[in-house]
Amino acid sequence: MPPAYDLLVIGDANPDVILGPLTGPLAFGQREQLTETGSLVLGGSAAIMACGAARLGLRVAFSGRVGDDDAGRYVRDTLTAHGVDTRALTLDTSRPTPLTVVLTRGDDRAVVTSPGTLTTTSGSDVPPDLLADTRHVHTASYFLQPRLADDLPDLLRTARSHGATTSLDTQDDPSGTWGGAALDAVLAETDILLPNAREAVSLAGALSPAGPAVVTPERAAALLATRVPLVVVKNGAAGALCHDGRALMSAPGLAVTPKDTVGAGDSFDAGFVAATLHRQPPHQALRFAAVCGALSTRARGGTAAQPSWYETLIHATPTGAH
Repeated sequence: MPPAYDLLVIGDANPDVILGPLTGPLAFGQREQLTETGSLVLGGSAAIMACGAARLGLRVAFSGRVGDDDAGRYVRDTLTAHGVDTRALTLDTSRPTPLTVVLTRGDDRAVVTSPGTLTTTSGSDVPPDLLADTRHVHTASYFLQPRLADDLPDLLRTARSHGATTSLDTQDDPSGTWGGAALDAVLAETDILLPNAREAVSLAGALSPAGPAVVTPERAAALLATRVPLVVVKNGAAGALCHDGRALMSAPGLAVTPKDTVGAGDSFDAGFVAATLHRQPPHQALRFAAVCGALSTRARGGTAAQPSWYETLIHATPTGAH
């Protein structure tokens, strides 16, 4: 029997409150500042990626932990509405749902998160039958979930033993240490690593035997490709690049006028995994993913403008191609 799911996503899910754009520095001292817009939307890198993959037509299950509170039920209901199976989303009675405030200014943003159940999410939240019944396992926000991070090598190893492929998007490391031996153990069970350019440089510096160094995203991808079969680096409007240990490939960005770049990298991840599961080679999957990320910025929040498979394919296909 073929697997019941194309994709199992393990990781973070929370409401995002997005405010902006700010026109100046954030002011303290009990100052009231006004912004043009404010939105309450689904957040969490893993949750946004899961929704993007479901929008692209994949059969998606989600495993993680939220609080048994209004925010947690909002997360569960929103994932379900996007077509994601949430039977493995645990409602924790002891900890609240994580909450994130995103403040935007120009093409930059500041992110403030209250971890809540991120500190209690672990490998025990992932049903063994799901690891055995999916084609691919993706995990995100490695540095925000310490208990899950400890369990990831075993989880990914088990998934691979059942024939699944794996991917990891570490996201930012608030501690600035970027892994070490613990992350090495996870990378040993990872088929696709999906950092952005800044994260790739930081990860390469931390994992390099020579120690931290200022390197380009291209050099970082080459260094990381000695640890992982395929490294895919997101580089904003400049597009993306990937390295398979032999050659560097790149894809241009898609010209759009963004309303909000929150979650664009997670939509990129969804596109790359979906294209790979559709047996597209890396250079084609890279272009497809770059289009997914760009199109997702057309509306505020991470999921409102995520494209369908057909819409992405139209934008990703060179003019005149058949």
